Amino acid sequence: MTAKFGVFVPQGWKMDLTEIADPVEQYEAMTAAGRKAEELGYDSVWVYDHFHTVPEPTKNTVFECWTITAGLVRDLRRIKVGQMVTCNGYRNPALLAKMASTVDVMSDGRLLFGLGAGWYEHEWLAYGYGFPERGQRIKSFREACEIVYRMWTEDDVVFEGEYHSVDRPINEPKAARAAEGRRPAFWIGGGGEKVTLRLVARWGDACNVFGEPEALRHKFGVLKRHCEDLGRDYGEIERSTLVNVHLLEAGEDPERATKAARGDRTLEEYRQSYLVGTAGEVAERLAARIEAGATYFTVYLPRIAYDHYQLEALAKDVLPQLR
Repeated sequence: MTAKFGVFVPQGWKMDLTEIADPVEQYEAMTAAGRKAEELGYDSVWVYDHFHTVPEPTKNTVFECWTITAGLVRDLRRIKVGQMVTCNGYRNPALLAKMASTVDVMSDGRLLFGLGAGWYEHEWLAYGYGFPERGQRIKSFREACEIVYRMWTEDDVVFEGEYHSVDRPINEPKAARAAEGRRPAFWIGGGGEKVTLRLVARWGDACNVFGEPEALRHKFGVLKRHCEDLGRDYGEIERSTLVNVHLLEAGEDPERATKAARGDRTLEEYRQSYLVGTAGEVAERLAARIEAGATYFTVYLPRIAYDHYQLEALAKDVLPQLR
């Protein structure tokens, strides 16, 4: 099976716009990367749902997730646009379902809707959301998944939960070409085996989990068992994994080539979170993930706000080796 590939555009969360001073130019750099990804034939572009930078909060640009999702689906013409993933705690799920329906129409059906429980405590507290303990966040997330899905597929939805309730909200239009029975693609992020992967089996069109090949194989096995329990076709679920990739040219010195991207991190530290290597080396490591069950990659590439070499090299030198 040939895996599909999406790439993140630089929106500031990973301090990837700091060398551009003007915020309008920053936005244009993000859009330009999206246009290049579209030109190169990637399946999708992705954005994060965060307000503060990582690895620590700084007073630097981070463009808001759903505002730029709406902008990108109009700036771009063919490529899909997704969020990896929307934080459930930041928006009422009924409102979020309505927002997604609107953006799906704006994009003529190119929206990939990602949802997760959320984790970045600093920005939760800074924006006044509190920070419920993990079990509460997961329970709220479970309720939100049902509300969102049902608002795309039913009329007059009534739901009374511990954390959320709706009383016959009108959600029209539900999606682009909803009359044909379609709805936004629902991507559920996280690898929790008891709750999250079961939510994928029940409501999701795709999951997104992290890890090396053996970890992925295990998680996808858990998902398959949930599908069997619920009578769901495991094969119809897209199985995505997020990878950070830094491509090197043949013979290039890794220490020198990665310096601008890794900042204060050592090369060894950088390699802990990035696949650093030539096209052949990276293709080999991605192929192992495909063999473990991955059907989709969401890829973060460094410094594409400033030049598009990494975008071009992945598309032209790595992807053909995986077909």
